[in-house]
Amino acid sequence: MPGQGSQVVGMGRELAEAFPEARRTFEEADEVLGFALSELCWNGPEEELTATQNAQPALLTHSVAAVRVLAARGIHPTVAAGHSLGEFSAHVAAGSLAFDEALGLVRTRGEAMADAGRARPGTMAAVFGMEPAAVEELCAAVREGDEVLEPANYNAPGQIVISGSTAAVRRAVEVARDHGARRAIELQVSGAFHSPLMAPAAERLAAALDEVEVGTPRIPVVANVDARPVVDPDAISDRLLRQLTAPVRWVECVMELRESGATTFYEPGAGSVLTGLLKRIDRDLEGSAVGGPADLEELAAR
Repeated sequence: MPGQGSQVVGMGRELAEAFPEARRTFEEADEVLGFALSELCWNGPEEELTATQNAQPALLTHSVAAVRVLAARGIHPTVAAGHSLGEFSAHVAAGSLAFDEALGLVRTRGEAMADAGRARPGTMAAVFGMEPAAVEELCAAVREGDEVLEPANYNAPGQIVISGSTAAVRRAVEVARDHGARRAIELQVSGAFHSPLMAPAAERLAAALDEVEVGTPRIPVVANVDARPVVDPDAISDRLLRQLTAPVRWVECVMELRESGATTFYEPGAGSVLTGLLKRIDRDLEGSAVGGPADLEELAAR
């Protein structure tokens, strides 16, 4: 399930026009959230859709809509995972979170992350062409005083995102080539996600998680923080909470999915970021993005 950054104006519109299951999913989201999320997804404006507190429920809704269309055609997952925000979508698909409660959780999560970014400013950068140990050494080399800087997303071999204090991230970008990187690019984000600077957001998410019922999933969900399948409700809450301040171990998640026996992967929802990363992790794995009517009809035919 895709994470933040995959949102785009128009997301889910064709799906909702083509399939009643998708249309009802967007209608349910509008009702639960108390505003027209569907209108924001379909018509923007882009700046408002990209805001963390809106992007997260938008991505969840599009992914769940796609999953419901697949389910209505007899296509069901055997194991699931999601990148950051996408882990909540994975738990809805697995049955461990109800859609309406997941919407409230990710809305709170997005608001808390945005507030934490304002209270403790930070940023992120993508580093290309370095091994994980070398990126960790780079972070240690440029940190000063009580600054935070550490790997946040292990996305694919040679693609790692770092997160932390703004000055530290920018120093790392400046000297990354000297440490062996092919290139490094600061990202346009509203905070240092998946770093200790998100601790205030984790406190708010913990309170929100206490108010929802987390159930036993029908299928295992591989967690970001340790790349292990989780089915116990208490463990699910723990992993979703720890995820805010810990790195996303996506390479290890895909490898765990592969070890579970999965050979064919589907990315329901917005974009195809994870499908692209899949081939960089293991060229033998087959992946397809399924976010629009043409994608879903082709999959159903196969």
